[in-house]
Amino acid sequence: MAQSSEPYSSKPNDPSQLPFVAPCRQLLFTAPLKWLELGLQDFKQAPLQSCLYGLVIMIAIYSFSWFAYSTGSFIFMIALLAGYMFIGPLLAFGLYSISQQIQSNKKPVLGYCLRQGRRHFGNEMVFAAILLVVFLVWARAASTVHIFFPAEAQPDYEDLILFLGIGSLIGLLFSAIIFCASAFSLPMLMDKKVDVVTALITSINATLRNKPAMLLWATLIVVLLIIGFFTATLFVLIPIIGHATWHGYDQTIDAQAWPDHYPDG
Repeated sequence: MAQSSEPYSSKPNDPSQLPFVAPCRQLLFTAPLKWLELGLQDFKQAPLQSCLYGLVIMIAIYSFSWFAYSTGSFIFMIALLAGYMFIGPLLAFGLYSISQQIQSNKKPVLGYCLRQGRRHFGNEMVFAAILLVVFLVWARAASTVHIFFPAEAQPDYEDLILFLGIGSLIGLLFSAIIFCASAFSLPMLMDKKVDVVTALITSINATLRNKPAMLLWATLIVVLLIIGFFTATLFVLIPIIGHATWHGYDQTIDAQAWPDHYPDG
């Protein structure tokens, strides 16, 4: 695929010579389908390690859903989501690490995944904190939308259109922000010695420059998560999505200007 960048400096590992954002490649609309195919192959090569990560994430999702439904507490829901945003990146790094090891012709080792997660703990927490700020603003905006809720005790559907429409637009806006920021940033943080801001901007830039393919990718993620949630197969589908995300990063972002993280393993 053609790259959208000029040749790098002769000293790409010199921090003063590094570009502000990693260039991206132009993707075909169907590229996410290939990512899923590669993700499935990685899952088949490391089913036990992948299912372990998937099971932990699935338990967290079901626990959050049950607590939110049973308590009906908005504050408690925010607290649970906040906690998940800090745990999620730690678990995602493990799935990316498995794919990276397979791609390097190594046998996936769970201990190595855990060591990589520990090494990147600082960046992971900064990333999680940024997501948390976005979520809190989202939660505040969502609570404000209730001013548009009809005053009638039993409003008709027509009376709810404005409320549902504005709420949906706000949810879509914040979902798009989080998706753009996280699509490629976490794999880049694990793969390269790069700061969080550069990884975030790289992810946003690559997503905006490949809107059709990334829209398909977002749709596939949502559909697979819905299917997995209602069929209790999240422990399989989440790892496949995680592995596919690594291959999406690998095929989209040209980060060769940055030095590798622990190339010796």
